[in-house]
Amino acid sequence: MELGVNVPNFGPGADPGRLRDWAQVVEGLGFDLLMVSDHVVITPDVAAQYPAPFYEPFTALSWLAGVTRRVRLGTTVLVAPYRHPLLVARMAANLDALSGGRLVLGVGAGWAREEFAALGAEFEERGRSTDELLRTLRATWEDPGYRCGRIPLWVGGHSDAALRRAVRFGDAWHPLRFTMPWFEERAGRLAAVAAAEGRPVPALAPRIVLRVTAADLAERRAGEGSIDQVVGDLARLRRLGAASVLLDPFGGDPEETRRPEDAWRALAAVAARRKEIA
Repeated sequence: MELGVNVPNFGPGADPGRLRDWAQVVEGLGFDLLMVSDHVVITPDVAAQYPAPFYEPFTALSWLAGVTRRVRLGTTVLVAPYRHPLLVARMAANLDALSGGRLVLGVGAGWAREEFAALGAEFEERGRSTDELLRTLRATWEDPGYRCGRIPLWVGGHSDAALRRAVRFGDAWHPLRFTMPWFEERAGRLAAVAAAEGRPVPALAPRIVLRVTAADLAERRAGEGSIDQVVGDLARLRRLGAASVLLDPFGGDPEETRRPEDAWRALAAVAARRKEIA
């Protein structure tokens, strides 16, 4: 099972040097994936969760591709309705080629109504727009002029519509921040949707919280609690068939982006016990 890290490409502590530091930590600890988030206009609804500055993901990943050698790079998740599908196809193909085939493209429908309005994108049509993007990517990348290999597509979202989208277009389903009982139920639902569609079940590639505490927690999401609980969650996800798991160490306080050392220590603790997960 691959392990990756969702690196904060936003907040008052974000700058090119800090992004480089994150990349060196992630790659140096032996993680397999480094992924970043997507916003274009930092409207009030976005700023409440992801404050400026916010480094646009294709731009940020291009920078990170140049300061890394091995780790795969990706989006968690690119908001499909924000860009023309052909533009995304070109940027993704170019980034994949320039990084030596290391791109993973996570895609989702989005949630920030004010940002949709600022970009002139139709919020109520976001599901259709996401389907259109995914369909276009698949068709366009078959053109030899794009010179890209098989870029993995991870489809985000928790709804039944998102599960159908993952089955129809995705290489993997990419849910975010959940409890383990919820994930087990939805993974079963994903298999049922795939059976109804007559298609293979996509791989499981969840993103979980990473918050290591001194003692065990009773009520928690996957990835929260003592290091034993976190390692136990990762081992359980592997047994459930997860091909990749992304760790998200951002707890919600923008000041965390100024002091990433706590997150780095938590990642190092997970990396030190990786043999127990595999």
